Amino acid sequence: MEAYFDNSASTRVLDGVRDIVVKTMTEDYGNAAAKHRKGVEAERYIREARAVIADTLKVQEKEILFTSGGSESNNMALIGTALANPRLGKHIISTAIEHPSVYNPLAYLESLGYEITFLQVDENGHIRLEELQAAIRPDTVLVSVMYVNNEIGAVEPIEEISRIVREANPKTIFHVDAIQAYGKFRIRPKKQGIDLLSVSGHKIHAPKGVGFLYIRDGVKVKPLFYGGGQQDGMRSGTENVPGTAGLGVAAREMYEHFDEHVRRITELKDYMTDRLGELTDVKINSKKGAESAPQIVSVSFGGVRSEVLLHALEDKGIYVSSGSACSSHHPGVSGSLKGIGLPPKYLDGTIRISFGVFNTKEEVDYCIDTLKELLPVLRRYKRG
Repeated sequence: MEAYFDNSASTRVLDGVRDIVVKTMTEDYGNAAAKHRKGVEAERYIREARAVIADTLKVQEKEILFTSGGSESNNMALIGTALANPRLGKHIISTAIEHPSVYNPLAYLESLGYEITFLQVDENGHIRLEELQAAIRPDTVLVSVMYVNNEIGAVEPIEEISRIVREANPKTIFHVDAIQAYGKFRIRPKKQGIDLLSVSGHKIHAPKGVGFLYIRDGVKVKPLFYGGGQQDGMRSGTENVPGTAGLGVAAREMYEHFDEHVRRITELKDYMTDRLGELTDVKINSKKGAESAPQIVSVSFGGVRSEVLLHALEDKGIYVSSGSACSSHHPGVSGSLKGIGLPPKYLDGTIRISFGVFNTKEEVDYCIDTLKELLPVLRRYKRG
């Protein structure tokens, strides 16, 4: 049996996504900027995808900007917004649990003279709202907080954060990295007070290399690319018609069948969590319920290194990701597990199991049975 449990890294595309990608690469393959019929056909796919995505968020179509994925969306949200709004100030607030595609653009902005404040998290992976409130200043141009933590699945209180930001400084722009949240939560940027929202396609069974950035109408963002003026000059370059069309199909599928998909992956997460309790010397870092994402289980094993366990599982056809907190010293990687106070004995033995629409209960059982077989052996030979 093969069991793919690394859906927070990337997903298998849906059949409908595959079909439209093939069609737009072999039949309707024109350049969307071309004036002839092939170009008009290609441009129609982009318009349709934009309409579908805007509807999932209940926003205007013109507020959706297609990108190459989550990293570009985050870079544009942070760098593009900071550079476009110099009069608002040069102070930015983020958290110690952000993804490198947020942390590294912030490091770049720091090199340009911006001051960055990183908020720590509590034992559940949530920022402390009183610390956020205290950190906001008259010169705070941007607050950037991830919706769902990619390591442990903690869900940040987005609406409360937005309210605090608005009350403390109404001019501050609020960015949300929703790469692990879109498709798993009903997100309403207008209602939740979100100005910028980053999404990646390959986390929701769409192709790799495509995503989008929601930019609230009226928010100034400086383009990162210049050229032919595609997407109203906000992102020049030949548009990715197959990827965008596939993203539109995936978004429609995830939200037309939202309750069913979320129920299934939640049941799998709960079942996996319960069965992990059968193992010895195990600590589960992801909570059940509304405060944690339905697709992510972070689990730590005493007496075994995560990369050793990952490859041992791989040999059995089980695919997970390692969740080591020791691979880097910067907040984007180490902040999550250290922030929740994970005991040192577990820091180097953490893996992330993440679910998608294709996973089954039988795969969970296979994973648990395999862990029961592997752990005693691996613990016996652990170094140091």
